[in-house]
Amino acid sequence: MATLLYRLGRGALRRRRLVVALWLVVLVAAGLAAATLRGPTASNFTMPGTESQRALDLLAEQFPAASGATGTITVKAPADGQLATPQGQAVVQELVQQASTLPGVVGAVNPLQVGAVTPNGRYALIQVQFASGGDDVTDAQRTAYEQVGAAAKAQGWQVAPGGEVLGGEPEIGSTEALGVLVAAIVLIVTFGSLVAAGMTMLNALIGVGVGMAGLFALSGTIQLTSTAPILALMLGLAVGIDYSLFITSRHRQNLLDGLSPEEAVGRAVGTAGSAVVFAGATVVIALAGLAVVDIPFLTVMGLAAAGTVTVAVLVAITLQPALLGFAGRRVLPRRLRALAADATPAADPTPGTDGTSATDVDGVDRPAPTEDRSAFGFRWARLVTRFRVPVILVGLLGLGLLALPTPDMRLALPGAATAAVGSPARVANDLTVEGFGPGFTGRLAVVVAGDDAQATAAAVPQVTALLQRTENVLAVAPPQLSPDGRTALLGVVPKTGPTDEATETLVHDIRAAVGGIRGADVLLTGVTAIGIDVSEKLSDALPVYLLLVVGLSVLLLMLVFRSLLVPLKAALGFLLTVAATFGITVAVFQQGHLADLVGLDTPGPLISFLPILLIGILFGLAMDYEVFLVSRMREDFVHGETARQATISGMGHGARVVTAAALIMISVFGGFVFLEDPVIKSMGFALAIGVAIDAFVVRMTIVPAVMSLLGNRAWWLPRWLDRALPNVDIEGEGLRARLDERTPTHV
Repeated sequence: MATLLYRLGRGALRRRRLVVALWLVVLVAAGLAAATLRGPTASNFTMPGTESQRALDLLAEQFPAASGATGTITVKAPADGQLATPQGQAVVQELVQQASTLPGVVGAVNPLQVGAVTPNGRYALIQVQFASGGDDVTDAQRTAYEQVGAAAKAQGWQVAPGGEVLGGEPEIGSTEALGVLVAAIVLIVTFGSLVAAGMTMLNALIGVGVGMAGLFALSGTIQLTSTAPILALMLGLAVGIDYSLFITSRHRQNLLDGLSPEEAVGRAVGTAGSAVVFAGATVVIALAGLAVVDIPFLTVMGLAAAGTVTVAVLVAITLQPALLGFAGRRVLPRRLRALAADATPAADPTPGTDGTSATDVDGVDRPAPTEDRSAFGFRWARLVTRFRVPVILVGLLGLGLLALPTPDMRLALPGAATAAVGSPARVANDLTVEGFGPGFTGRLAVVVAGDDAQATAAAVPQVTALLQRTENVLAVAPPQLSPDGRTALLGVVPKTGPTDEATETLVHDIRAAVGGIRGADVLLTGVTAIGIDVSEKLSDALPVYLLLVVGLSVLLLMLVFRSLLVPLKAALGFLLTVAATFGITVAVFQQGHLADLVGLDTPGPLISFLPILLIGILFGLAMDYEVFLVSRMREDFVHGETARQATISGMGHGARVVTAAALIMISVFGGFVFLEDPVIKSMGFALAIGVAIDAFVVRMTIVPAVMSLLGNRAWWLPRWLDRALPNVDIEGEGLRARLDERTPTHV
C-alpha cells in the first residue's frame, strides 16, 4: 500500500493543475446536485418492529385522520376563573377557530367541550390535529401554527403553541466557526507558516464541501435524520484537517531532510498517507458497522458520516499533494527554507511515521539533522517511562473515578422539557406543566384494533378499565373511533413526565396489563412510548456493537503491529476512554454538574443514540492516534533500539503532531457545544471530551508507560500467526527497501 500511495502522491504533484481542476469540478457538480435534488430531513426516530411503530402504522392504515402530527396549544387566562366567563369562553372559541382553519390542520378540539380545563378555570389545552406527519409539515404551516393567538396575547392572555409538530431541523450558526478558527490557530502555531496552515485548512474545507454537498444531493432519495448532516459535518471537518495535517507535517520534514518537493510529497503520502488510509478505514468501518444493529435511522447517520470521512481521506491523499506542489518550499517557515534547499543527506532518508528520522546506508537509525531530543515530547516520554508504574496507577484511578457516573446513565429521545429556554417548544411545555402537571406533556396513546366493529366495541371497555386501574395513570380520555368502527384510540395521561423512570415503568405495566385482551390487538404508542422503545433497542444493541468494535480494533492492530499485547493494550485503553467519557457526559448533561459552563439550561437523559455513536467515532479516532504513535515505536525497535528507547523516540517524534491533531479535533467538536440544541450540544461535548481523554491521558501517557513496562514482550507474536496474517505494510517497509537502492533527487 505504501508503494502505491507513493506513486499516487508523486503523480498528483506532477499533474497538480489537473487534480485541482478535477476536485473543483466535483465540488461544483456536487453543489449543483445538492441545490436541485435536496430533500427534507426527518426529525422522528421511529424504529420498525417495535410496538409503538406498529401502532402508528396501524393508525395510518385504518385511522388516517389520527395518524398525522399533533399540536397542543396551552392557554393561560389573566386570572383564575376567567375561562368560565362569557368573555373568556369567547377568547378560547376564537383560538379554536383560528387553529381549525390553519393550513394542513384537520381540526381542533374545544377544551371547554371536552373538559381540558384546570379546576381553577385558568388553564386550557387545545388539541390540534394535522393531516400529515411531523416531517411533512411545511415551514409555512409550522410558522402559521406558532403565530396563533396574537389577538389574545394583546389582551393579556398567554398562548403557547406546542406539541410534536414543532420538531424541526437544528440550525448551524456562526458558533461552529469558532472551532474552525481555533483549529486554524493551532495549525499556524504547529507549522509556523501561513502557507502550510492555510493550505491544510483549504484542503479540509474542500473535502467537507464535497462530502456535505453529496450528502444533501442524496437526501432526495434517502431519508436523513436532522442530526445526520450535523454529525457528518463534525467528523468531516475534524478528520479532514487532521489527515491533511499528518501528510503536510511529513512532507515538511522530508524537505528538511534534503528531498526535492516531488520526492518529499511521494514519501509523505506513502508513509503518513498509509496511516491516514488506515485510520480513515477504521472510522468508516466503525460507522458503517452501525448497520449491524438494524436500526434504520442510525444506519443512515453512520453511512452519512462514513461518506464524509471517505471523501476526507481521498482529498488528503490526492488534492493535498497537488496543493503542496504549488507551494513548494513555502510550506516551511521562512527561516528553514534555505536550510532545506542546502541540505544534502548522506544517504536516502527513510522517514518514520512522523517523518523526522533518517536511515543511513549501514541500516543504523540516526536522528535527522533537524531533530531536537530536548523537545517536550522527548522530555515527557522520559518522565512517563521513568515513573511508569505510578503513572499507570494514577491514570487508571483517575479514569475510573471519571467513569463512576456511567452506570446511572439514562437514555431517551429529545423532548420539549430539555429544549432551549425561550424556544416555542419549551415555553409551551413549561406552561403545560405549570397548569396541568408533567404527565400532560408526554401523553400515551392506546390503539385498539379488532377484526370488526363489534370486536373493537367489546374490547374498548375492558382496556379502559385496565388502564384506569394501572398505577401512575392520571386520566384516560374517551375513545375516538375510526369511520368503520374497527379501530379505537384512547389517550392516557401519566402522572409523571415523559423522561421519568416512573413513566417508563408505566409503559411496561400498561403493555403487561392489556396483553391478555382477546378479540383485538391492543398497542401502546405516542411520542413517549416511541422514545422508550427506541432507547431500549439501542441499549440492547450497545454491548453487541461494543464487542464488534473492540474485536475489530484487536484484529486491525494485530495486522499493523504484528503483536498480540499491543492490540490488547489499545483495546483496553479505548474502553477506558469510553467509560470515562460516558461518566463525564452523564455528570454534566444528566446530573447537571457544571451545566452552566456548557450553556445547558435543563439536565436530562442523554439522547438515545449518543453512546453507540460515540463508541463508533471514538474507536476510529483512538486507533488514529495509536497508529501514529506506536508505529514509530515499532519501527525504531525493529531497527535496533531497546524497547524503552523506542518508546521515547516514538513519543518524542509523534507528540507534537498528535497534540496538534487532538487540539484541532477538540476545537471542531467543541464548537458545536455552543449551539442551543441540547442534542447537538451533548454530541459535540462528548466527542471533544473523548478525544481529549484518549489523546492526552490514554495514548500519550498510559500507552508509553505500559509499552516501557512490557519491554520486548510488547512485540511478541507467535510464528504461525505471523505467517498467517497478511502484511499491510502501513509503515512503508516495502517502500523503504525499494528506495534504499536509490539516491534521492536533490534540488
